[in-house]
Amino acid sequence: MNELIPCQRNSSALSLIFFTIFTFPFLKVASAACHADDEAGLLGFKSGITSDPSGMLGSWKKGTDCCTWAGVGCLLNNRVTSLSLLGQPDKPNSFLSGTVSPSLSKVQFLDGLYLQRLRNISGQFPELLFGLPNLKYVYIENNKLSGKIPESIGAKLAQLGALSIEGNRFTGSIPRSISAMTQLTQLKLGGNLLTGSIPIGIGNLKNLTLLSLERNRLSGAIPDFLGSLSELRVLELSHNYFSGNIPSSISSLAPKLAYLELGHNALTGKIPDFLGKFKALDTLDLSHNKLFGTVPRSFGNLTKIFNLDLSYNQLVDPFPQMNVKGIESLDLSYNGFHLNQIPKWVTSSPIIYSLKLAKCGIRMKFEDWKPSETYFYDYIDLSDNEISEVQSGC
Repeated sequence: MNELIPCQRNSSALSLIFFTIFTFPFLKVASAACHADDEAGLLGFKSGITSDPSGMLGSWKKGTDCCTWAGVGCLLNNRVTSLSLLGQPDKPNSFLSGTVSPSLSKVQFLDGLYLQRLRNISGQFPELLFGLPNLKYVYIENNKLSGKIPESIGAKLAQLGALSIEGNRFTGSIPRSISAMTQLTQLKLGGNLLTGSIPIGIGNLKNLTLLSLERNRLSGAIPDFLGSLSELRVLELSHNYFSGNIPSSISSLAPKLAYLELGHNALTGKIPDFLGKFKALDTLDLSHNKLFGTVPRSFGNLTKIFNLDLSYNQLVDPFPQMNVKGIESLDLSYNGFHLNQIPKWVTSSPIIYSLKLAKCGIRMKFEDWKPSETYFYDYIDLSDNEISEVQSGC
């Protein structure tokens, strides 16, 4: 291998430059500026921001390389491919106020747009995104966008791999055209004001691994076609107005589903036995519904469950013996259980941090529960039980 031979200072530096250029041609030269259209598009976006108390966009200055600006990512041809501006919950001033300027449509190579936890980005859904042919990932979360989701979103953004507009103020129904977004692996519409039922077109999104519709005003039955989404690992439907039984069709999700959240709805009937076959399940929330009967014995097969919430239903004894290796949080409060004592599989868990067994028919002396078994708890609720206090000796 040829070696660089130091001689004079200037010739040595020149040799190093040539060595770098010809040996690593893929490196971006620091002095190269981003494309003029990208700079104009980003500065246009900045002009739509009316308040930036933390100086998040302080480095965005005309005439400087926009590939070096905060939150901006570029490819090696110096075209902007990502914009990522994230607010910090623990920093009250890390937010932006304003709107998403249409000028952003000039950034034609934009692949990912991440405007998350900025809190005060307002206006309607930014239809400028429809003019970005390379866009794959959109996360505009926890802001103040409002109005309806455009009916044409499916046709205009069919290439998206992920769409998250959770934590905004969108109203109306979920557009039927969303059925055309067959490349989606994540669809997060939670934390809005959406109404109506889940459109049948969502059943076409066979690549979905995550579907979150929680904290809306959706209603009707949980549709059978969700069972056809065989790649799902996360299904969040809590805090809506869904009614009827838990459909048997979702039993087909058993091989891969790890997170099932159906709490805070108006579901009725018995807890289906097939839920005990979800051996990959680590989180199950069926709380605040109208479920009745016993908890299936098949729940003993949920060996990987970490978080289980069955509170505020009409469930009765007997509660099955669980074979979990370690539960993190458990809530069985306000049902018709008479557990008599805290189950051994709970007290022996080395990782539990939250235990809620209010009004579960527990009868015990507090001194029987040794401190060494409770030091790792962050939250304990044993109210409305028969627990006697420690008797001090004379």
